Amino acid sequence: MDLAACEALDRADPLARKRDGFLLPEGLIYLDGNSLGALPLRARDRVRELVDAEWGRDLIRSWNTHGWIDLPTRCGERIAPLVGAAPGQVICCDSISVNLFKLLAAGLALQPGRNRVVAAEGDFPTDHYMAQGLQWLLGDARCRLDTVPREALERSLGGDVALLMLSHVDFRSGRLEDMQALTRLAHRHGVLVVWDLAHSAGVVEVALDDCAADFAVGCGYKYLNGGPGAPSFLYVAARHQAAVRQPLSGWMGHRAPFDFEGAYEGGEGVRRFLAGTPPVLSMGVLEAALEVFGDVRIGQIRAKSLALSDLFLDLMARDPVLADFRLGTPREHTRRGSQLSLHHPEAWPICQAWAERGVIGDFRTPDILRVGFSPLYVGYADVYRAVRLLSDIMASGDWQAPRFQPRARVT
Repeated sequence: MDLAACEALDRADPLARKRDGFLLPEGLIYLDGNSLGALPLRARDRVRELVDAEWGRDLIRSWNTHGWIDLPTRCGERIAPLVGAAPGQVICCDSISVNLFKLLAAGLALQPGRNRVVAAEGDFPTDHYMAQGLQWLLGDARCRLDTVPREALERSLGGDVALLMLSHVDFRSGRLEDMQALTRLAHRHGVLVVWDLAHSAGVVEVALDDCAADFAVGCGYKYLNGGPGAPSFLYVAARHQAAVRQPLSGWMGHRAPFDFEGAYEGGEGVRRFLAGTPPVLSMGVLEAALEVFGDVRIGQIRAKSLALSDLFLDLMARDPVLADFRLGTPREHTRRGSQLSLHHPEAWPICQAWAERGVIGDFRTPDILRVGFSPLYVGYADVYRAVRLLSDIMASGDWQAPRFQPRARVT
C-alpha cells in the first residue's frame, strides 16, 4: 500500500474527524498514546474554566454550584460504558496502585480461609508491588503473592487461592488476555479476579459485566486522554457491593462525610471505595477528556486500531531494511491489544532517532520499541510515514549517533 492509498483510507475514515479535537504539534506522528494520551482541546478549555471561573471566581462555593463533590461518580459513569459496566459499579479516584491495594484487601476479606494471590509473571510491576506490600502488612498467613508463568495459571488455582490478578493487555508485549475464559476458569475454582485495564480501557472492547468480572482498575491518562497523572478508576461488581469493605476508610467514602461522625460507616455501593478529597483540577480535566467518546462506539475504535496495526506490520514485512526487528506481539486479532512491541538490541537509540524525525513511540527495557495506536488521532497516512521514517533511520544508521545513546531517567 502506498501513501496515496493510505490518504484515501483517511478520507473515508468515520473517526478521522476526531483528530481535530486534539492538540497535536504540526507534523508530529504520535504513537505513544499507550503511555500518555494526547491533549483533547475540550480538556484544555476545561482547565481554564476550572481555574478562572470555578476556583478563581466561585471559590469554595464550587463544591456545590459546579458539582465538584460529584466528580468521582460522574467520571465513573462516563467510563462505565467504555468498559462494559452497568451504572453504579465504576468510580474515579486515586491511582491504579492505591486502588489495587483497596481491591486486593477487599477481595481477600471476601475469601475467608484463602490467602494466596496468584499473578502472571511479567505483568506490570506495580500490581505485584502492591500485593507484596499487603503481604508485608498482613503477614503470609493472610496474604501471599505467587507469580507464575502464564501457562501455569490454571494449575495454580488451588484451594487456598483467594484472588487472581491479571493485566487485560500486557504492557510489554501487547498481548490481549481472554477475560471471559480466564474469569470463568477462576470462578470454577472459587477464585475472584482483579483485572488491570490500564492498556485496554478506551481502545479495546471490554465487557466486565458480561464476563462476570469481580473487580477491575484502569488508567485515566493513557487511551482515555485525561492528562499526566490523571486519576484512576475502579470497578466493583454490583453483586459484591453489599458485603465488600475496603481498608482506606477515608472521609469521602463515609456514608455522610459532612456529618463528621466519630466512627466510620461506609457509603452505599461503590462510593465506599473513595478515600480522600478528590483532585478537582485533574478529575475535571479527565471528565472533559471523556467527552470525546460520547458519539463513537468502542467497536469502531477497536476496528480501526487493528487496521492501523495490520498496516504497520504489512509495511514492515515489505521492507527488508526492517527485517532485524522481531515482533513480540501476537498477530491474531483476538490476542492483540492496541500496541505492537518490536524487539531490537538497539531499541533505545532507535526510538530516540525516530523521535527526532517526528515520530514519538516509546521504549521498554531491555530491548522493546513500543508502537501504540490511538485511533481517535492516529491515521493511516501517519502509519505509512512512520514506517518510512523508521526504514530511513535503519538504512542510514542515524540511530548510532552519540546523542541518541544516553538513557534518560524516564524511559
